[in-house]
Amino acid sequence: MPLVDHPVRSQIEAVVVAHDSAEVLPACLAALAREGVPAIVVDNASRDGTAKVAERAGARVVRMARNEGYGRANNAGVAASGAAFVLIANPDLVLDEGAAAALLAAAAAYPDAALFAPRIVEEDGRYFFQPRSLLSGFLTNPQGVPCFPEGDCCAPFLSGACLLVRREVFLAVGGFDPAIFLFYEDDDLCRRLSEAGHALVHVQAAVARHGRGKSSGPAPGRIFRSRWHQAWSRAYVSRKWGLPSPAPGMFAWNAVRSLLALASFRRPLIERYAGSAAGALAFLRGRTALGREGVLAEPGAADRSPG
Repeated sequence: MPLVDHPVRSQIEAVVVAHDSAEVLPACLAALAREGVPAIVVDNASRDGTAKVAERAGARVVRMARNEGYGRANNAGVAASGAAFVLIANPDLVLDEGAAAALLAAAAAYPDAALFAPRIVEEDGRYFFQPRSLLSGFLTNPQGVPCFPEGDCCAPFLSGACLLVRREVFLAVGGFDPAIFLFYEDDDLCRRLSEAGHALVHVQAAVARHGRGKSSGPAPGRIFRSRWHQAWSRAYVSRKWGLPSPAPGMFAWNAVRSLLALASFRRPLIERYAGSAAGALAFLRGRTALGREGVLAEPGAADRSPG
């Protein structure tokens, strides 16, 4: 059913967080426009003209003074929206025709659910469906057995690459955890929504194409930085939800692997393991992700400053 005929069309607005995403953003925004979905682009201090690209495409732009990470930028975008439903989408994601309408139809059909996600198809044609989550309090699937749905279903986790959320509920649970700069913010949101009694629904009829890893342009040290945040965030959410700390094991394992990787002279491999070891060690030492990125001062930083 075309979106223009959907009775709740005026209730949806997209939030797209972008950082150096000028190359992929036009396709994302064009698909949203085709679906009749207005967009707010939160520009996370891009250096490649992302904000101008968004404005030329007719999107409303929220400019962040610095890159504050995925979750905090999405929180700013949702706060700027006045819609009943917010579609959170990565800039390298393109909705298939009718996807927005299918998500909204699911929201109407399942009033006890707060979060909805489309069927995500990767560039190579693979169908992304995560069978478990570190933080899932139900449908735990400890062996991670892949079982792809054939229709709408409740899920333990929905990917932050594309989510339709009831804005009122999102705000009521505090949005994405602002302490997380990158990674596991979607797992944490899913857990909090489920703890609050809301279902998470995979919507089979809605399809989105995801160019994984293309949200931002290449930058020196990107792999190290990404792996640092992945390790730190996993340790953070594990502690937050009372799970055993993975930080000591992650540090030991990746420190050894990074030393072995030095012999390969392969920079991406070295950055991968060294970044994971550094992120785990930083967590063990009480450092924060926001402190690393200069968004907030590290705890006790004033006490360590000279004079």
